[in-house]
Amino acid sequence: MNQTDRRIYIAGHRGMVGSAIRRRLEANGYKRLIFRSHEELDLTRQQDVEDFFEKERPEYVFLCAAKVGGILANSTYKAQFIYENTMIAANVIHASRAYGVKKLLNLGSSCIYPRGAPQPLREEYLLTSKLEPTNEPYAIAKIAAIKLCRYYNEQYGTNFMSVMPTNLYGPEDNFDLETSHVLPALIRRFHLAGLLFREDYGAIARDLERFGNNLPADSPDDPELITKHLAGFGIHPDKVTLWGTGAPQREFLYADDLADAVVLLMENYDAKDTGEFVNIGAGKDITIRELAKMISWITDYKGRMEWDDTKPDGTPKKLLDISKIRDKGWIAKTSLEKGIEKTYKWCVNSVGSSPD
Repeated sequence: MNQTDRRIYIAGHRGMVGSAIRRRLEANGYKRLIFRSHEELDLTRQQDVEDFFEKERPEYVFLCAAKVGGILANSTYKAQFIYENTMIAANVIHASRAYGVKKLLNLGSSCIYPRGAPQPLREEYLLTSKLEPTNEPYAIAKIAAIKLCRYYNEQYGTNFMSVMPTNLYGPEDNFDLETSHVLPALIRRFHLAGLLFREDYGAIARDLERFGNNLPADSPDDPELITKHLAGFGIHPDKVTLWGTGAPQREFLYADDLADAVVLLMENYDAKDTGEFVNIGAGKDITIRELAKMISWITDYKGRMEWDDTKPDGTPKKLLDISKIRDKGWIAKTSLEKGIEKTYKWCVNSVGSSPD
C-alpha cells in the first residue's frame, strides 16, 4: 500500500478511529481516499454495499465502522449490537473479496477475550472460556469478523488482517452520557458538573446540543430544567455519581497511536505475517478510580465523586499482551495524561466553551 495513488476506502471515516486513520493516511501522502457517510451508505444492507464496491473498486479497506458503546448501551441494545456489527462486517468483508480488494484491515475490540482469561491477554486466549456478559453481543459480532477474515483467507486466498485494540479514546469519540465508554463519559460528566457549579447554563446548553442528551427545543437554557436534567445522569453542582466500585483495571490507547499501528501494518505486512489477529495496546493499565481522579484534575473538577456499587463493573481487568505488535516496530507514543488533555481540549473547543 506504499504507493500514494492507491484507492483506499475507510469504512467509518467520521468516527474516532476512522478519522484518526484518515489523518495518518493524509499525512503519509495518500490522495485517493474514499468515504461514505451512514446517510450515503448503510453498511448493514448487502446490496447497497456491493453496489458501492462495484462502482468505487477500492484496492485497500480499513473496516472501522461499528455500533459501539459502554456498559449501559451494551446492556440496553443487545440485539442492535449483535445484528448491526455482524452485518457490517459480513457485508464489507464479503464485498472486499468479491470485488478484488488487495488488503483489508478489520478493527475489533479487546472485549473479545473471556472474562476470566489470564492477564495480560494473549491472542491465543480467544474462545477459551465464557465472555463478559455485559458486552457479549458486541464481542460475538467482533469474533465473527475475525473468523470471517481468517476463513476467507483460507478458502479464497484473500489478504485480510484483524487487529484487536484496547480501550480507545480521542477526538471524535462518543461523548453521549448514555452510550459512551468510560473515559469520554468521565470527561463529559466532570466538565458538565463544573459548568453547573459555575452556573454557566449557556455553555451547558451548547454542550448538550453538540454531544447529545439535549433538553426540549423550547427550553434549551432554562437553569431549573438543566439542573434537573443533569441530575438524571448523576451530575450535580457539588458531586458526580459514577457507576460501579471504581476497582476494575483498564488499559487506554490514544486513537492516533492506533492509527500509526494499523497504517504500519497495512504498509509493511500481510495476513500471513500477523496470524489470526494482533493485539494493539498501551502496555499498562489503571483502575477506573485512578482514571477518574486523573480526569477530575485535568478538567479542574473540584466536587465529590460518589460510586454506585449497585451498578455493574464489567470485566475486572483487561490488559493486552502487545508482544506481536512491538516486535513489528510499534509502541504507543502518547501518555494517558497527555492524551486526555488533548481529548478534553478538543471536546471543549467543539462547543466554544472554556475549561477554565
